[in-house]
Amino acid sequence: MSADPTLLDGVSIILVEPQNPGNIGMVCRAMKNMGLRELRLVNPCDRFHPEALKFAVSARDLLERAVLFSSLPDALADSPLSVGATRRHGKSRPEIYSPETMARQILPELGRYRAAFVFGREDNGLTTDELSLCRWHATIPTSPDYGSLNLAQSVLIFCYELFRGSAEAGSGGGSRELAGVEEYEELFGHMERALTRIGYLNPQNPAHLMRTFRRLFARAELDSREVAVLRGMMSQIDWAADNFPGRKTP
Repeated sequence: MSADPTLLDGVSIILVEPQNPGNIGMVCRAMKNMGLRELRLVNPCDRFHPEALKFAVSARDLLERAVLFSSLPDALADSPLSVGATRRHGKSRPEIYSPETMARQILPELGRYRAAFVFGREDNGLTTDELSLCRWHATIPTSPDYGSLNLAQSVLIFCYELFRGSAEAGSGGGSRELAGVEEYEELFGHMERALTRIGYLNPQNPAHLMRTFRRLFARAELDSREVAVLRGMMSQIDWAADNFPGRKTP
């Protein structure tokens, strides 16, 4: 099978606060096995620890070129297509896809947009807030007897699905210009302020409903014009709220 390196160059693997240097090295090896070249590290342990170098084997070049970031939003800033890997299910994470589904979703768009696959800490994974920064959430189906996978194993499975799919995917998606991460975050910030102001959001816990809006708009795959329309609506709410008497009570 021959993957398209042009497509795969548009994918970053992001590790958030990896704690084991050996895992970083093994992730580099897994990426190189499947033709991915860009590793991003958010507040990692020592990537040049002897264990990292040992397990990277012939993928030390990826280890040396890894880009360091101090926050996940910075690492995601140029990637409108993002997938957060998680094995936790719950009310705040109702729609979780498989690696294969995510590869099919993302590969046709890679000629036009960058994508990032985000993996969390070995012990606790990604937080709910970190997952909320990702457009989609995905998990690897495993046996109920023991569902925990090593970090590098998880990365390898996602990279394999991308490698396999890239052999068949075309470059370039539709004609719409998807909104970027910064546009989305500005929209969500504007929404939270406006909806709190009119009493729709609980000021003590606005994130509860905002996570629902994030999931809704992730499914919608908004373009820049649609984000601008929604922000215009929020601005109108701000204007109307000048004479707002207070939250409606039963």
